[in-house]
Amino acid sequence: MWQAFRNEVHTRGLEIVTVGMDTLGAESCRPFIEAANAEHPSLIDINHVMAERFGVINIPNGIWIDEEGIIVRPAEPAPVPGGKTPPPSAPPVGLPQRMADIMTEASKIVTDRDSYSAALYDWIENGSKSKFALSPEEVIARSGNRDTSTAEASAHFSLAQHLWNAGHRDAAIKHFRETHRLQPDNFSYKRQAWSLMAPPEAGPFARFIQGPMEGQESDWPFESDWVTDVRAMGAENYYPSFKE
Repeated sequence: MWQAFRNEVHTRGLEIVTVGMDTLGAESCRPFIEAANAEHPSLIDINHVMAERFGVINIPNGIWIDEEGIIVRPAEPAPVPGGKTPPPSAPPVGLPQRMADIMTEASKIVTDRDSYSAALYDWIENGSKSKFALSPEEVIARSGNRDTSTAEASAHFSLAQHLWNAGHRDAAIKHFRETHRLQPDNFSYKRQAWSLMAPPEAGPFARFIQGPMEGQESDWPFESDWVTDVRAMGAENYYPSFKE
């Protein structure tokens, strides 16, 4: 979808750069990049640097950077411009219950595609004169907390990833849990930890399992999972509203 938008606007001066954040690296992201047949830069962020440095706490998020390399809009929900959000539909029959639950909650999530599209097209057309291009002071104000808890969460997450990839999984889980405690609104950190715990029987759904499957509940090492968190907050609150 981003490739189609890129085809439309690239000659008008906009380049799209997509970044997949995944601790497991290139092979986890490769099938999706290849399926997209992307002509724009498609990067893989093994260490979640995007989350740490740019305040990306969920996906999809977009960051607007001008020709001078200056951020003019910080990380915010970024639905693909154009098209229409499909109406909610029932999950396909035969899915694992966890996937059915995820799809049911995901169908309730609200995104303001029209407002985001209008803003992006306005910026493409008007550049720095666009009312949607923010001043440096506004960018900083909207960039989220950078307090001690955020910094400590980042450190615990980095250590957790290292331990996981080194095979020390029990130790890694302890640091993932501390990350979640310190920055509970960061779904980028949570989703990564949850996705690493999918059991072998998840098969092709393993990448998308973000919580315990049937029979795994007693072994689930985290205090929450995607479905539980989204139900608690209300799917309509999953993404903040678009702000001019």
